[in-house]
Amino acid sequence: MSWLGPEEWQAVALSLRVSLWATLCSLPLGIFTGYALARWSFPGKQVLNALVHLPLILPPVVTGYLLLLGFGARGPIGAFLGEFGIVFAFRWTGAALAAAVMAFPLMVRAIRLSIEAIDPRLEEAAATLGASKGRVFLRVTLPLALPGILTGSILAFAKAMGEFGATITFVANIPGQTQTVPTAIYAFLQVPGGEAQALRLVILSVAIALGALLISELLARRVARRQGA
Repeated sequence: MSWLGPEEWQAVALSLRVSLWATLCSLPLGIFTGYALARWSFPGKQVLNALVHLPLILPPVVTGYLLLLGFGARGPIGAFLGEFGIVFAFRWTGAALAAAVMAFPLMVRAIRLSIEAIDPRLEEAAATLGASKGRVFLRVTLPLALPGILTGSILAFAKAMGEFGATITFVANIPGQTQTVPTAIYAFLQVPGGEAQALRLVILSVAIALGALLISELLARRVARRQGA
């Protein structure tokens, strides 16, 4: 007999799908934003920094409601994208968007700190040898920032796996379509006798979160040792 039932496995599979896409799609923007905050000086830098970290401060339900206003069927962005067949509200893609928004600050912070720890003289030395800015970034900055990028990506993935408030507000809790592990736990707790199913998902969530943190630490140390060598 399987430890998890079909409905529970469905929620787990959807959570993994949502978290993976949320992490992969936000990673390029996360690297760009982290680099901009770490290396560039421009008007509105503090405003950008505040906007990036806003999801950590706002209640998740507020973030979900703002996503619904903007990306819903009648929202300005949602209505425009809907003309091209791209729909977020009450779809798994919306769950991925909500998870990406909530996890983005953790990703950017880890990447930014990693880039700030790089000695700028290394980048300057490469530039004096004739390397373009793009080449310096790809050959010097990016490899040295890899531990932070890995850490930020894995932390974002773990955060996306556990996202609840923004997800349930933006895409509801539809089994097989938008029901992730956290929303499934909530649904099971609303049904008499559903505590056992909820507990199994809780144990699985804790295991995934701890595993993500452990993998993040091991990868960061391994990359750091290789760079030191």
